[in-house]
Amino acid sequence: MSGPVVTIGPFSLASRYNSRMRNAPPRRTVRVADVATSHSTATSLWPSDGVVFDRTCTDCPRLAIFLADGRKEYPDYHCAPVAPFGDPKARLIIVGLAPGFHGANATGRPFTGDHAGLLLYRTLHRTGFASRPESLSKHDGLELIDCRISNSVKCVPPENKPTPQEIRTCNRYLAAELQLAPPGALLVALGSVAHSAALRALSLKPTLYTFAHGAEHALPTGHTLIDSYHCSRYNTQTRRLTEDMFVKIFERARQFIAQPAAQIISKSAAR
Repeated sequence: MSGPVVTIGPFSLASRYNSRMRNAPPRRTVRVADVATSHSTATSLWPSDGVVFDRTCTDCPRLAIFLADGRKEYPDYHCAPVAPFGDPKARLIIVGLAPGFHGANATGRPFTGDHAGLLLYRTLHRTGFASRPESLSKHDGLELIDCRISNSVKCVPPENKPTPQEIRTCNRYLAAELQLAPPGALLVALGSVAHSAALRALSLKPTLYTFAHGAEHALPTGHTLIDSYHCSRYNTQTRRLTEDMFVKIFERARQFIAQPAAQIISKSAAR
């Protein structure tokens, strides 16, 4: 059975997955290594260390083929896995879904170049987590403050819909990232997929924690998870998510981060 035709801008990338799957790149094994982040800053992307992030990963054949097709149609685009962005020691970690084709997949920085990023970075700046209200490119000098942005799936999926298997395959990178988070770190999940991915990355069962906008989950790992509807164009245009609703999520995050570290750790230990 042939795959779907995926429309991208003025081009239509006919799915050639079935015919090309035999020639798909082999699965790669993430090497066991110490993750060196001393050279990372709040203005930089996570290095391709093979543990938290691997720019050469091709473990999901469908996504690898889609990226290869994208590079042919848009040779100036990033068209590769997109690294987490921001402070490597951040206490606030935002988990999104996946790169957008004409957004992060084009620019190489999460939520940069698409509609969702307009609201996200404006809100982060308003609540003190970003030095600027706009993310224009990965070279614009924007700095995240005690904040990092990651994605459940690091590669752009066709129609913005990763498969359950692709989400599971990519989850080990998010798990490695969260292992390096400071004690009592706060996670903000943008959407139900990110909610489940974050919980799985912490070896927790998503079915035990119901997703709802504004819900707060005190996790046995010592982390706190706050849920938000995704800041997608669809959600904002349909008013499922308003700017005021989104700002309140990060105002709550600011309140949480403002607590003394010892108080956060004490609460975590009591769970």
